[in-house]
Amino acid sequence: MAPSTPVRILDQRTPEERDRPFLPGARKPWLLPFYDALTRVAGVRALHERAVALAGIEPGQTVVDVGCGTGNLSFAVLAAQPGARVTGLDPDAQALRRAARKARRRNVPLTLVRGYADRIPAEDASLDHLISALALHHVDDDGRIALARDALRALRPGGTVTVADFGGPASDVENAGHSARWRHLTRPMHSRVARSPVVSRNRGNGIVTLLADAGFGDAREVAHADHRLGRVTFVQATRP
Repeated sequence: MAPSTPVRILDQRTPEERDRPFLPGARKPWLLPFYDALTRVAGVRALHERAVALAGIEPGQTVVDVGCGTGNLSFAVLAAQPGARVTGLDPDAQALRRAARKARRRNVPLTLVRGYADRIPAEDASLDHLISALALHHVDDDGRIALARDALRALRPGGTVTVADFGGPASDVENAGHSARWRHLTRPMHSRVARSPVVSRNRGNGIVTLLADAGFGDAREVAHADHRLGRVTFVQATRP
């Protein structure tokens, strides 16, 4: 019998972090069993695939997926580049266990780390890519700043960070055409995103400014998508 593909879950939390609060990807723990189905209906897979394409990951490169949840962005990386070495980071133990089960079913190698966005599981200047999709708006102000600074620490020179999240500059004309198609199905979810105080941190050039302030000299929006849940911006930066 062939050896099983390595899938492991590590816990990098300190004793002081055991009771540290976080906002689950599904927002409520009881919603987790429905999370993957809801994201499929919402069309999130296309956003993951676009983020991976923009990242340009090559064989053998190391990748950390921040806020990996149930692993869907990590699996998009491995589907596009099976030779990548991927680690998913998330504070939600239930989501990580679900990600591990999915990785075993797919027979793909995956390391999952229980921890927080402000402490990336990588040695200094060792990481080729940091990616994140629809997770940054779950992180508070101090955590966002710490994440950006730790990304600069962990990435090797020339390494890239690619973030996809709600926000970015307004695009009302494009949104109007898209929302007309999905208005009857997605208006409630779109409205919640639009009114969300945590998403407000990403408005305008919020993510670009976050990375630039941390020391990334070329932080910029490289694409956007007028998604049925709201405008998603794709921001990228390179460690000098």
